[in-house]
Amino acid sequence: MPEFRRLIVDGSIQTVEVEEGRFTAADGRRASAEDYPHLPPVVPRMIVCVHLSFRSRLDELKRNQPPAPTYFLKVVSSLNSHKANVVRPANCQFLNYEGEIALVVGRTCRNITPDKAADYVWGYTVANDMGLHDFRDTDENSMVRVKGSDTLGPIGPGLNTDWDFRGKMLRTYVDGKVVQEASTDDFIWDPHYMLADLSRSITLERGDVIMTGTPANSRPVNPGSTVVVEVEGLGRLENHVVSGDWAIPAGYGAQPSDSDGVQSIALGSDFRKA
Repeated sequence: MPEFRRLIVDGSIQTVEVEEGRFTAADGRRASAEDYPHLPPVVPRMIVCVHLSFRSRLDELKRNQPPAPTYFLKVVSSLNSHKANVVRPANCQFLNYEGEIALVVGRTCRNITPDKAADYVWGYTVANDMGLHDFRDTDENSMVRVKGSDTLGPIGPGLNTDWDFRGKMLRTYVDGKVVQEASTDDFIWDPHYMLADLSRSITLERGDVIMTGTPANSRPVNPGSTVVVEVEGLGRLENHVVSGDWAIPAGYGAQPSDSDGVQSIALGSDFRKA
């Protein structure tokens, strides 16, 4: 299946086609893509995320199924890449992984129906919609800082332009241990539905990204850990969590908090109110 990655090769950004982990460099040599720094495989104008789309996550949070998906925007500047560091500010503690599949729009898309959505898809990539839930109390509706803080949007390693989302497995690993596992058959609304739904009121353009939701067991991860999101047929997105050498400044603006509301989301079914 065709896979395209954006790499830094010999000091320049190159989009290369990768086959069995290798690509042909400009000078004709065959090289391993993993030996080069990665960039996000696309440069989106917009990143849209869905709140709840996997039945297992809905059940875990004991939520009633809404009549349609609900969405939020992830700040484009949060975009991050394969093997890059994800930074947790020094005075925060609830940085959650969320293994996901990202749909990438292929052409201008406005007011389409789900049965036509495939014609507007460029491809798919792996995503980790990481969330800094220390700001959940103040940003729950907008998710601006929860999901939009710097480095919290890893996608990659590549864009696969010939992949069918049906019947595929998604797994998230923390330090080699499986922490999330689900089939895309557990989608309440599939990626084609989401694209069509959004297009009723928003014009999406080539390169725009829709993060399609995470299954159960999103949990906080600590600095020093490695998080890998693996999607069958799309590959493995790897990121390292580090502690920031800075803290959220005190004295102005909302501060990181630790409340029942924060913990109920960050810890999911592990949350136990005293």
